[in-house]
Amino acid sequence: MKLATLCYVIDPKNDTTLMLHRIKKENDVHEGKWNGLGGKFEDNETPEECVIREVNEESGLIIKSPKLHGFITFPLFDGKDDWYVFVFTANEFTGKLIDSDEGVLDWIPNGKVTDLNLWDGDAIFLNWLKEDKFFSAKFTYIEGKLGKYSVNFY
Repeated sequence: MKLATLCYVIDPKNDTTLMLHRIKKENDVHEGKWNGLGGKFEDNETPEECVIREVNEESGLIIKSPKLHGFITFPLFDGKDDWYVFVFTANEFTGKLIDSDEGVLDWIPNGKVTDLNLWDGDAIFLNWLKEDKFFSAKFTYIEGKLGKYSVNFY
């Protein structure tokens, strides 16, 4: 079991979202995909501590007041482990972008984010971030393709 965070940093002034094009790491399960920022928990971290640290490590930005929108279960996502992911947005941040070891960072117009090469499930749950409801979902991938998903809203 892997615990992780995922954050979509939104610049409301420019109506853009910071996305990471995963093209730098070898043997990356996300190779070629565009993702939000985030990663695995370290010992004793809360979801908020993890997402703040991960966004800073991957982008150089320091986010403030990340908003938790939901929780997603990805059974055997990498073929070995179930991944449990806390999904956040953040629209307050400081700092300057760095050259990320994970991939290439780019501010994407909000209306174009779902046009990117995303995981199929991402195109679904990104729309849920606009709603004023908390979600708990499960996305099942089989050999890199979305098989099925389910969601509960609260």
